[in-house]
Amino acid sequence: MTDVPDPATTPDDPYLWLEDVTGGRALDWVRARNDETTAAYTGRARFATLQQELREVLDADDRIPYVVRRGEFLYNFWRDAQHPRGLWRRTTLDEYRTTDPDWDVLIDVDALAEAENENWVWQGATVLRPSLDRCLVELSRGGADAAVVREFDLERREFVTGGFHLPEAKSSVSWIDADTVYVGTDFGEGSLTTSGYPRVVKRWRRGTPLEDAETVFEGKPDDVAVRGFHDPTEGWERDLVRRSIEFYRSELYLRTGDGLVRVDVPDDAVASLHREWLLVRTRSPWGEHPAGALLAARLDDFLAGDTTMTALFTPDAHTSLDYYAWTRSHLVVGTLSDVTTRLRVLTPAEDGWHDEPLAGLPDVGSVDLVDTEPDADDEILLEVTGFTQPSSLLHGVVGGEYETLKQAPARFDATGLTTEQFFATSDDGTRIPYFVVRHEGAEPGPTLLGGYGGFEVSQTPYYSGVVGRGWLARGGTYVLANIRGGGEYGPDWHNQAIKQHRHRVYEDFAAVARDLTERGIATRQRLGIQGGSNGGLLMGVMLTRCPELFGAIVCQVPLLDMRRYHLLLAGASWMAEYGDPDDPEQWDYIGAYSPYQNVRSGQSYPPLLMLTSTRDDRVHPGHARKMVARLLESGYAPENVRYYENIEGGHGGAADNAQLAFKTALAYEFLWERLGG
Repeated sequence: MTDVPDPATTPDDPYLWLEDVTGGRALDWVRARNDETTAAYTGRARFATLQQELREVLDADDRIPYVVRRGEFLYNFWRDAQHPRGLWRRTTLDEYRTTDPDWDVLIDVDALAEAENENWVWQGATVLRPSLDRCLVELSRGGADAAVVREFDLERREFVTGGFHLPEAKSSVSWIDADTVYVGTDFGEGSLTTSGYPRVVKRWRRGTPLEDAETVFEGKPDDVAVRGFHDPTEGWERDLVRRSIEFYRSELYLRTGDGLVRVDVPDDAVASLHREWLLVRTRSPWGEHPAGALLAARLDDFLAGDTTMTALFTPDAHTSLDYYAWTRSHLVVGTLSDVTTRLRVLTPAEDGWHDEPLAGLPDVGSVDLVDTEPDADDEILLEVTGFTQPSSLLHGVVGGEYETLKQAPARFDATGLTTEQFFATSDDGTRIPYFVVRHEGAEPGPTLLGGYGGFEVSQTPYYSGVVGRGWLARGGTYVLANIRGGGEYGPDWHNQAIKQHRHRVYEDFAAVARDLTERGIATRQRLGIQGGSNGGLLMGVMLTRCPELFGAIVCQVPLLDMRRYHLLLAGASWMAEYGDPDDPEQWDYIGAYSPYQNVRSGQSYPPLLMLTSTRDDRVHPGHARKMVARLLESGYAPENVRYYENIEGGHGGAADNAQLAFKTALAYEFLWERLGG
């Protein structure tokens, strides 16, 4: 084995050519690595069986078709074996209650892709309110974040000839009225931020050239993004602009006849409006209110100078705010108490806000809010789920009773499986919770530990037929870590692990791994880990920093070259999380963990499977490519450094269920073999 020059200290990165996403040399390298990996794993009967079982889960006809309500219709996007690209469809609530609803198909993405000879992947649709007769559909090529926007007539079920249309870009577009939209897109030089998102918002009228649209706001080049939007709530119509300065800092403006009026709250707080109410979610202390609080005031009073805020939620050492959503007249608030979900209802009244638990729900599993329709009524959709509890979808009205609209069947035999919560102790003494799902009384076997640890994203219990059938039903143990960097205990849990404190993410995850072995739940040789995106960075750090703790690693769509991450695709938008590597003082702490710069020859690195996507235009596939090239050049055996790059799929890594089943089966087969399954 030979040492490879550290690209942080040499003039040229020796693998910079692998950042050429579709370059011939780079793709030849990708194909060669793909061929090695598929030859090693996909010819086995066990792989074929697992892939088929996972595909059955993903394509099952008796899955819950999750819906959102828009007026009288419930909308759903559905993929199955016959429609791998998917159907966008709708039905009524009465039909949805039946065993076999009559779905009205609006867009068949497979048929559209074939007719237009395009590799369309569904990205969503925004329906015009209050008429609900038009929508703006987003379609991407191969699953990238960049999308084409096209206007669709919901009554005629066809795209509008001469309607609103935007070419492929990372656009933001929202309705003002039937003939006007706010649009941010690639208007040409200077119109995008350094993160690749819109810097300019324009007001675009139907039938006029896009280049003639009226500019209403311009952000700064180093902002993350700006966007304009219209609130169509009857009696409360208004226009707003949100400027995202950094990932966690933004400004909200009202567009008035006198110009822009800023809603003057701290720029690291999140402000939102509903009818007469202003809500503010704090991320740092504001006056008497701590970080992680939810505050309310009447908007008109606040703009007039009365900044008195009513605390609707105040966190404590065990409980944090997870999310909130309005119905017409209530605010539904989800909290986490040691990573267990609790729902409350807050109702504004003349004598103040009334606060009470959301009553009428089963006292089992984890309950999460799926959808509300604040323009219409107090209807809510809820999901009840758990690691071993198949999901059920409940429907009701706040204050009333709830009916079970849909119940998913079990996808794997959970007999004998237990779910437990434990706490590990990190290097600085902080208690780190984690969940363990395993067969009661079983000896330590193949164990899969997952984690994320970033961007204030919480990891909560959920039912996964894929994890269940592909891992638990085979006798494996599944572990989910709630490390810092996430939001399980509010913004402070996240803030403790950003920038110069990033090392705590990795110390927390390593502490969970050690705790698993100390408790006899796992052994080092049979403990595997898996993570993607920011979780992929976590996997890379574990490989280079704590290789002695793990038996195998699956690293997906990762950040790994933290010296250049801010120069690649959307990377500049994440500097509030990781720091600026061009600042020597900040590079000191970033470089200490950056996986690509910390590869060394002669180390006992555990076997690695790297998974990424050519069409990922959020996290550059060059991260994964270069890391594997560097490991191979450092002398690590190809059979211990596997690589697979899906051509499609965007940041999710798969454009349809077939690709997702293949990719997941590859990961599980790799782990099962390496962990002695």
